[in-house]
Amino acid sequence: MSNEGKQYGSQYWLRVAVNSARNLLNSAVGHELGLQPDEKINWVSPLKPKYTEFKDGAFLRELGIDLRKVPLKKFWPNGGPVWDALAKTTRGKIILCEAKAHIPEIDSPNSGASPKSLELIARSLGQTRTFLGGKPLVDWTRTFYQYSNRIAHLYLLRELNGLDAYLVNIYFINEETMNGPSTVGEWQGALTLIKTHMGITQTVLSPFIKEVFIDVDDLKKATE
Repeated sequence: MSNEGKQYGSQYWLRVAVNSARNLLNSAVGHELGLQPDEKINWVSPLKPKYTEFKDGAFLRELGIDLRKVPLKKFWPNGGPVWDALAKTTRGKIILCEAKAHIPEIDSPNSGASPKSLELIARSLGQTRTFLGGKPLVDWTRTFYQYSNRIAHLYLLRELNGLDAYLVNIYFINEETMNGPSTVGEWQGALTLIKTHMGITQTVLSPFIKEVFIDVDDLKKATE
């Protein structure tokens, strides 16, 4: 693990998990996905030494997938989600990861897209919301925007293109530097509130949106 950059926060601990504590990470993710013992997870990013995170067409190329039914450019403009981590299993499951170390991280700012780009974003978010049957209390382009655009991309891959894709949200526990939650319950309380406001407490995509909780103390022990 490189000593460069800050050694705290979700980005740092996810890099540790992917590169230095992969058995722990794979066990947690594999359990949530219900993987069989012979199905292995191959991580595409963020890999050392550069720890590159991918977005737009690059994330599709790195995963080796082609959106033949509904291409990305027809669903989302350039400047889309930057994925914290990407992986693919030996049986072809696609794993899109977002990581958080403290609750305020979830409250992302609204979309800063240009009016033309925002038109496409709003249309795709609306299409996603309609499919999910959501009756939100908030505007998905403005509130919890990061959470909503990740779900929209899962919808693009899984429902519009028929790919075996999963959105895996990784929540770190005991990230004391960031004053993060010390229990799974704290995270779950915040997530229930967010889903309620977004109108997606239970949807047809729920089985493919996974929440993985990893204790920073366990990562430290795994890399000693």
